[in-house]
Amino acid sequence: MRVIAGTARSMPLRCIEGLDTRPTTDRIKETLFNMLQREIPGCRFLDLFGGSGAIGIEALSRGADFAAFAENNKKAYECILDNLAFTRLADRSRVFFMDALGALRVMEGDGPFDLIFLDPPYGRGMEREVLAYLEHSGLADEDTTIILETDLKEDTSWISGFGFTISKEKRYKTNRHLFIERMRGTND
Repeated sequence: MRVIAGTARSMPLRCIEGLDTRPTTDRIKETLFNMLQREIPGCRFLDLFGGSGAIGIEALSRGADFAAFAENNKKAYECILDNLAFTRLADRSRVFFMDALGALRVMEGDGPFDLIFLDPPYGRGMEREVLAYLEHSGLADEDTTIILETDLKEDTSWISGFGFTISKEKRYKTNRHLFIERMRGTND
């Protein structure tokens, strides 16, 4: 696993051993960032369920002004810190050693993120909890794009019930990225 483009291009990233995390492959990461290339420069990026931090680090390397990470696995949290230090991107980031909802609560009031990336463990419903929180949060506004990585078979018909809509979907062999936006006129 490596940084694909930007200031930290080709730098290798560490990831933890075992099945606790599912690193996004370089090919999928490259496709995702090609789709986001216009939105990354100058953005505020949130990487929930951070794993190795590869997605948020890629955003920083490509010109994001700031990235926040949330990870509650101690080894993965330390891996994110190591990867940020190694890529020299730590000064534009903040890493929370807590679950996604805890990190969202701590950041409330800091203003909206431009891009929020969610890659929760599949099949546990954690993405529902996050979108339920973001429905009434100042961390996501009408200009925020939420990218949810999920397996191909996951039912996502519930998303509109939280005031969001799927604007785009990119399918891969075993998973997909859903691009989610707030329905216009639903922000509290």
